[in-house]
Amino acid sequence: MAVLAFGATTGCGDPGDAADPILVPDVGSYDGGNFDGGIYGDSATPTDGGGTDTAVDTKPVCDDTLKRCAAVFTYSGAATTVELRGDFRPDGWTKGEPMTKDGTGTWTVTVPVPYAIPVQYKLVLDGTNWITDPANPEKAPDGFGGQNSLRAATTCTDFTCAEPDVPKPGVFDWRDAVIYFVFVDRFLDGDSSNNGSKISGVDDAGQYMGGDWAGVKKKIDEGYFETLGVNTLWITVPYNNANDYGGLGVGGDPHRYSSYHGYWPRDVSKTEPRFGTLAELQAMVAAAHTHKLKVLFDYAMVHMHDSAQVYKDHKDWFHASGCICGSGSCPWETTGDRCWFTDYLPHWNFKVKEARDYSVGNAVQWIKDTGIDGYRLDAIKHVDGSWLTDLRTRVETEITPKSGQRFYMVGETYDFGNRDYLKSFIDPKTKLDGQFDFPLRLKLLQSVLTRKAGMGELASFMDGNDGFYGSSAVMSTWIGNHDLGRVIHMAEDTPMWGDPYSDGKDRAWSSKPGLPGYRAPFERLANAFAVLFTNKGAPLVYYGDEIGLPGAGDPDNRRLMQWTGYSTDQQWLKDRIAKLLGLRAAHPAMRRGIRKTLSVSNDLWVYSLTTTGDTVYVAINRGDTAQTASALPAGSFTELVEGGTVSSGVSIPARQTRVFVAK
Repeated sequence: MAVLAFGATTGCGDPGDAADPILVPDVGSYDGGNFDGGIYGDSATPTDGGGTDTAVDTKPVCDDTLKRCAAVFTYSGAATTVELRGDFRPDGWTKGEPMTKDGTGTWTVTVPVPYAIPVQYKLVLDGTNWITDPANPEKAPDGFGGQNSLRAATTCTDFTCAEPDVPKPGVFDWRDAVIYFVFVDRFLDGDSSNNGSKISGVDDAGQYMGGDWAGVKKKIDEGYFETLGVNTLWITVPYNNANDYGGLGVGGDPHRYSSYHGYWPRDVSKTEPRFGTLAELQAMVAAAHTHKLKVLFDYAMVHMHDSAQVYKDHKDWFHASGCICGSGSCPWETTGDRCWFTDYLPHWNFKVKEARDYSVGNAVQWIKDTGIDGYRLDAIKHVDGSWLTDLRTRVETEITPKSGQRFYMVGETYDFGNRDYLKSFIDPKTKLDGQFDFPLRLKLLQSVLTRKAGMGELASFMDGNDGFYGSSAVMSTWIGNHDLGRVIHMAEDTPMWGDPYSDGKDRAWSSKPGLPGYRAPFERLANAFAVLFTNKGAPLVYYGDEIGLPGAGDPDNRRLMQWTGYSTDQQWLKDRIAKLLGLRAAHPAMRRGIRKTLSVSNDLWVYSLTTTGDTVYVAINRGDTAQTASALPAGSFTELVEGGTVSSGVSIPARQTRVFVAK
């Protein structure tokens, strides 16, 4: 959905909640959907926060189960070699930690141990002699008639965060996902026979433009997505919409729109005929699976169009009309789970069990009919929570046992400031697997693209953001989407919109922006993607952002995809994204490693990423002059983006990212 309400108090921007070390302005809540391409909510404009965007707390955030405390083990006896074995890590009994002898003859090793959990261990002398620790009188049975030494539970404030468990072999790890948002109607026309005629009274930019599932399948079969490096497709809402109706924009927008976006449901049991038949949809999903691509459907469950038969037959399943979101008597912040987004979109009342069963049953049926792998759940905060918990229950009982795979559900809660509110929807057992990370997007925009904040502020925010949503959460990280002006313009030397919360509507219909004619914006956008691609989360690429597609706010941010005639800069950006995604696929540390900042300045951020068997080093220079990455460890490195061998002290060119591995 696409609704903006500033100054909200429920599920809205919070000026520095207790769990968030970053101070942010109270900017309210923007629900993020796309019902009509109109103006969002009210007309208030937030400030950009001025100089309040400062972070000082760099401790990581994770569940207690993933916290690790540094613990020192010593041994003062005679030996040629000494090794620590124990349950301080899963393979600690079979793969020991060598101890080193200092000048006093004491053997020492420091290892991370689980937070607040006792540790059993033994010392192995000279490779064969297993003994308990002579300096530790505490013991526990070892299960073989002997004893282990027992170290008391350790807690600490200076902890690190371990990597969560990896799914069993054959089960897709959603931490490895890279999502590409295919806006079907604007992507590719693969079958002109389903185009239909124009909707009377609708402006050209708001008309259907012919894209369909046949066009998506064509690009799947051509290998476009694999070549780019993505492995998951987010497809716009598939079911039948009120496509013979030209909806007037809301909030004073005088333009009319078709339902090309999919957010005006008329019959959720049928496919949208302008996109294709159920058989064609199934063929598209099957082709994606053949090419090892996962598929998410956008599922819109907040409301129906007032022409829908289910609304005509069951008005008691919907909230009463007359409460229009954003009106004086029906504000977004207190009535957002029941107010109508506009007067032709009746809002579901999922407190009514029959209504909830109908909608959840439909969502489950689409999974069964198409074999999709997940849902992007539109404007999730605008529905009663019972809908989400019921859907998860049915997925876990009817879908997962048969597929053997995790059905990924990511929510859209359009809120840049209140991370606690986003987190309240996340519980992979009962609710969402993750959400789109709006707060991170704001920090990334400010530090890398508009350069209104330093790289140190981004580093500090991300340190506090890692693990904030829980060890099992898989957040989708992003920089561009379908509700905001095209992000290439925020990367220009002078950003097109100085307000980081701007939706870009001021240039959606006149003075539409063209493609930047110089390299710098493309390099800055590549740097933003580099942050996403070298860190945890399921990063999102909005169609066209891989080539810096221009455009202002909705609907100009949904231009037809450009397939030919790339400028040199567009081709450079596309190649750079493919290169970075290739590195991400090759290096687990870039998908789920623990990040450690080695150095950070206003323009340059250098960090390491480490997971079992893999360590990479990343240097991102957002500045307009070269910067020296002097914080790399001593030694020789292979640089993976441009190639070559380098050592610590390498110069990082202006607006460039480099990735290193030790030789």
